[in-house]
This record gives sequence, structure tokens and C-alpha cells, in this order.
Amino acid sequence: MIELSHVVKKFGGRTAVDDLSFTVPRGEIFGLLGHNGAGKSTAIGMMLGQVWPTSGEVKVCGRDIQSQRSEALTRVGAIFEAPVFYDYLSGERNLQILSTYTAPTSKARIREVVEWVGLTGREQSKVRTYSHGMRSRLALAQALLPKPELLILDEPSDGLDPEGIHEMRQTILRLQRELGLTILLSSHLLNEVEQLCTRIAVLQKGKKVFEGNVADVKATRGKVALKTNNFAEAEKILRAQNLITATAEEKFITLAEGRSTAEIAQALVSAGLAVEGLWQHEQTVEDFYMNLIKPPPLQKN
Repeated sequence: MIELSHVVKKFGGRTAVDDLSFTVPRGEIFGLLGHNGAGKSTAIGMMLGQVWPTSGEVKVCGRDIQSQRSEALTRVGAIFEAPVFYDYLSGERNLQILSTYTAPTSKARIREVVEWVGLTGREQSKVRTYSHGMRSRLALAQALLPKPELLILDEPSDGLDPEGIHEMRQTILRLQRELGLTILLSSHLLNEVEQLCTRIAVLQKGKKVFEGNVADVKATRGKVALKTNNFAEAEKILRAQNLITATAEEKFITLAEGRSTAEIAQALVSAGLAVEGLWQHEQTVEDFYMNLIKPPPLQKN
């Protein structure tokens, strides 16, 4: 549904996106991560035909975005940058007006998307009376108007309270599950990315520094959290018996191939050390992301 191939975007002497390639297959929820200025918004702008690449190729729904922009975006819905509405008009009237910018939309379709995003009963209220969460739902309703096959969502939960974030997450999952949508999601909320996405790409200074499955990111095979009254002594004992290969932060151990947590516990208890906790460690997307983008340690002279 999305294919970027060796894409470069320069603004004067600054390179915003540098040799970026990735694909988003049909039916996937794909996360695009990176700090402010990493190139995410520029990449999304190119996918939506709002920014032309300096070089490389951008395809959306199998069409080249530069030579076939209209055809490429026919079945694409998007929340990109801060949505703007007419505050003095109702939510429904806003959707009617905004739909004219793309293609005529029936009243039945507008009612349908209002129901999908949970605004039924408030569609006749003026937008100035809407909470931030309701405005976010209205933006999502607008993105759904063209019956998209692909949704591109740039920070859809930005500024929402925990309840609003939960509701947005459930709505996105329901849209993907029941409508079969492909979704590209850019978000700073790494916990949400972990719960929503099947694959992610991480950008740093315009370059892709990682692309892979969320399940693989979370799988830290052989890494175990160990809580004991004397970690340093525990490490000596376990290394002497070839039960571990590494330790980290005085709380994690990496099991040697074929070793088990039961063997770890037995070795430590036999040596007279108290084992207060011993469990398999699962890395979060946030852990992975922070380790990936943190600057290298300063070299000592």
C-alpha cells in the first residue's frame, strides 16, 4: 500500500530525509517513529503529495505519487498536522463542507462515519463546544469519508487524556479489524505504538535506523531479571558455573544457551544467596527506542 524507495528530500542545504526506503503491505498497522525533526512529517508529506521528493520514488496504493497523485490518493484518508474546523458550524456541517474538497459524499456516508468514530448524538453540536477528544474523533471521521483503503495518521492521540487515548486506540484497532484498513501511524506515544502496530520503522536525522516486527523488538531471548540481596556475588557464582553470558544494570542476566531460570535459582540458593525475584524480561518498544537513538558514550582521552 505504501512503498518508499531511496527517497531523499532536501530543503536548501538541509537534508530532511536521507535515502529512506520501506514498505507497508496491505492490512498492516505500521508505526513510524522518531524524535521531532527526525523526518517523519516530511516523509508523510511526500506520501500525501504535499511535498515532492528531491530524488527517489514514492508509491501509494501502487501509484507513483508524483505522476499519478490523484489516482494514488483516491482511497487514502489522513490526519496530518493539526486538523482545522469551522468552530461556528456543527460537526456534520464541517464534514459536508470538507468532503467537497475531495469528492461528493452522501448524507448516509456522513452518518456512517459519525457512528464509526462515536460522535452520534453530537454531530449537530457546534464544533466550538467539542472537547479535544471529540475534535480528534471528528478529524478521524473526515479521514474516513472517502471510504479509504489506507489511513495515514500523524499523532492521532496528541493532547488526549488517558481515556481519550484508550478510546482512540480501540477505534483504530476496530477500523483495521472490521474494515480491513491499512494504517500508517506516526506517534510519540510509544506504549500506544506497541499495542497497535505489527511493524515499525525508526528515523533519526532523516535516516532509517531500524525497520522490523514489534514482536521481534519485544523478544529478548535469554534475558532474565534477577532480584537478589547481592547481585555482584550472584554474578560471580553464575559465571563460574557457566550459567550466564552477560549482566546489565545490576538487575539483568543473560542465560547461557540451554540454561533455565530453575538452574539459576538452584545455584544461588545452594550458595546461600536469597532470590527475591527471577523472571523473563520482555523489552518494551520504549526501551528499544531509547537504546537505539541514545548518543554513543563520550570517548575518554
